[in-house]
Amino acid sequence: MNDTITVVSGLPRSGTSLLMQMLAAGGMEVYTDGERAADDDNPRGYLELEAVKRLKHDASWLPAARGKAVKVISHLLGDLPDGEDYRVVFLERDIEEVLDSQQKMLERLGRPGAPRDVVRRAFAAHLAGFDRLTASREDMAVLRLPYAEIIATPKAAAERLAGFVGDASPAPLDAAAMAAAVDPALYRNRRG
Repeated sequence: MNDTITVVSGLPRSGTSLLMQMLAAGGMEVYTDGERAADDDNPRGYLELEAVKRLKHDASWLPAARGKAVKVISHLLGDLPDGEDYRVVFLERDIEEVLDSQQKMLERLGRPGAPRDVVRRAFAAHLAGFDRLTASREDMAVLRLPYAEIIATPKAAAERLAGFVGDASPAPLDAAAMAAAVDPALYRNRRG
């Protein structure tokens, strides 16, 4: 069994669910519990693991993620314990699209959001912290994958993704199947 843990990460609403769907379509096992159901904001599902939310206090589930892909929101990456081999695929998305998507999701849920400029500054500071974190961690290899690139050129993005995580999967990944999992119609909060 491969001991590498493929970590799918990014800001909230950056496309991490799409990336998990691509990896699953390509043949990589995704570590999810199915607790969070699909909804209007993510009609194909979130592919999350609830235990990840408790990572800071309990990482006992982590060995079960070896050889699989697991979604870890970027704010929790620093809580991943040393001693593992991580391949982090980090989704990059236009910050205004992230904010638009998050705002629409909060409106549908009937929840208030923080002022947009406050969230924008917090996300920018967090992204700078991500760069410092990954530069300091020898156990994390990182592939930055722009969401817009996945939508515009799914075949090329799938090949980059398969090349980066391919040997972290127990079986070869099918890049064509990964590309076919991309549905441009789900790119609903588009800028420009």
